[in-house]
Amino acid sequence: MSSIRSVVLGCGSYLPRQILTNAELAQRIDTTDEWIVQRTGIKQRHIAAEGEFTSHLAVHAARAALAHAGVDAQSIDLIVLATSTPDNTFPATAVVVQNELGIHHGAAFDLQAVCSGFVFALATADNYLRTGAFKRALVIGAETFSRILDWSDRGTCVLFGDGAGAVVLDAQQQPGKMSDRGILTTHLRSDGRHKSKLYVDGGPSSTQTVGYLRMEGREVFKHAVGMITDVIVAAFEATGTSADDIDWFVPHQANKRIIDATGHKLHIAPQKVVLTVDLHGNTSAASIPLALSVAVADGRIKQGDLVLLEAMGGGFTWGSALLRW
Repeated sequence: MSSIRSVVLGCGSYLPRQILTNAELAQRIDTTDEWIVQRTGIKQRHIAAEGEFTSHLAVHAARAALAHAGVDAQSIDLIVLATSTPDNTFPATAVVVQNELGIHHGAAFDLQAVCSGFVFALATADNYLRTGAFKRALVIGAETFSRILDWSDRGTCVLFGDGAGAVVLDAQQQPGKMSDRGILTTHLRSDGRHKSKLYVDGGPSSTQTVGYLRMEGREVFKHAVGMITDVIVAAFEATGTSADDIDWFVPHQANKRIIDATGHKLHIAPQKVVLTVDLHGNTSAASIPLALSVAVADGRIKQGDLVLLEAMGGGFTWGSALLRW
C-alpha cells in the first residue's frame, strides 16, 4: 500500500558572525581551552549580536532552506519553529518568521521541547502532512541561548551557542516501503521528574523574569545515553533496520563524550557520525538542522541515504527520527 511521506526538499542554516573561542572565554572565567575540549569537544561557539533576535536567525535559515529546496515561500502552508528562546513571550516567533517571509496563509506556531525541539517539531509537521491537513512545511530550530546564560557559571556558559537551521518538508505519495524517501518513523518521550536537572530559573508566571539556565551536568550525562538509546532502538524496531543500515547518524550536538558513548553502545561506526559540536557548541533545537546543513553542503548526505536523528533536552525530553534523504 502506498503512503504519504514527508520528504525533505532542502535544508539551510545560519550562524551569527561573532565567534567566541575557548581562549576568549578563559579570559573571562576560570577555565581553559584544554578543560573545555577534553570534557565537551567544544572549541568555539557563535554569539548573536546586540539586536539580533531568534527570529532574525530563523528567517536567514528559512530563506536558505527555501533556496536549497528550489521552492517559493508562498508554497509553504505550515511553519513549526522549535525554540526555547523566543523573541517575546507571545506571539510565537514562528508568526514573525511567517510575516518576514511574506506568507499570510496557513499556520505558524512555536514548539518548546528544549534541545529535543527540532525532533519534536519534525514529528509534529510530519503528522500534519501525512493526514493531509497541510501540504508543505518549514520546520525550523532557532536559538539565542547566549541570552539565558549565567556567564559566571563555567559549568554552563562554555557549552552553548546561537544559531538556526531549517528544512522544507513536502507531502509526497510513496510506495509505502522502507525504501521510501521521507520520514519513516519518529519516537518522542518526556519525563517531568527530571526537571530540576536542567531548567531555566525564571519565567513569566513564576518570577516575571527571563532567568538563567541551570544544569546538573553529571546527572544529565548519566541519563543521556540510556534515554537516547531507547528511542533509537524504537526506531530500528519500527522499521526493521539496524545500525548497519544507517548511512549517517546526526545526533544533537551537546557533548562529544555523549555522542561517542551513544555511538559505541549502538555499534554505529564513528565514520557515520556527523559532528559539529566543536565549531557550534550546543545550539539546542538548532543543533540537528545545523549539522544536517553542514553534511549536505559538503556532500556527505546524499539523496537516498538513510539518516538517523536523535536528541535529548530539559524536561527531560528525548526523541528520534529516521528518514531517507
